[in-house]
Amino acid sequence: MLIVGLNGSPNKNGNTRFLLEKVMESAESMGADTVILDVNEIMNSLRNSFCVVCSNPCSGKCYEGTKLEDAFELLKKADGIVLGSPVYFGTVTAQLKAFFDKSRKLRNEKAFYNKVAAGVTVGGSKYGGQETTMKALHDIMLIHGMIVVGDGFIDDDCGHHGVCAQRAAENDDFAIKRAKILGKRIVDVCKRINFSDKG
Repeated sequence: MLIVGLNGSPNKNGNTRFLLEKVMESAESMGADTVILDVNEIMNSLRNSFCVVCSNPCSGKCYEGTKLEDAFELLKKADGIVLGSPVYFGTVTAQLKAFFDKSRKLRNEKAFYNKVAAGVTVGGSKYGGQETTMKALHDIMLIHGMIVVGDGFIDDDCGHHGVCAQRAAENDDFAIKRAKILGKRIVDVCKRINFSDKG
């Protein structure tokens, strides 16, 4: 089983990455293989980072042979995806939005359909836009036909929308606890889906 985390922060080793690592550590404890991709690095490698609808339907020509194509291929193999973003003006970062704007071809292919997905987000204050950012993450998941899960697990509680932290995330004990629970939940749902596919 493969769980892929997307660090949508322009800061490679910041609060979002910290939370994603906690989710991944927990997923690994449940037997999953994990990897975290840094979206900023991927998008900076492109000649044009933003979708300009150069073809309709999307051909994917603009990212052929790039790190973005490699990232999309890895995501196609994933059983679960965890999207992470800090709060920027009440929503996801430009880097993460641009990453998914470039994924129109994959949507047409239904490449992420029924993949299990969850979100983590970090704001600069207690009520700093975490829930609106989480909603934006959920919108991305739903538009791709992913199965959205929150941060609950049968041995803990039903959870909420996902992991929402206040900067600095390493000092947010509640968010760290939720990240660990989320790691268990995403693996649990992936296992159940894989089992039902084989049954």
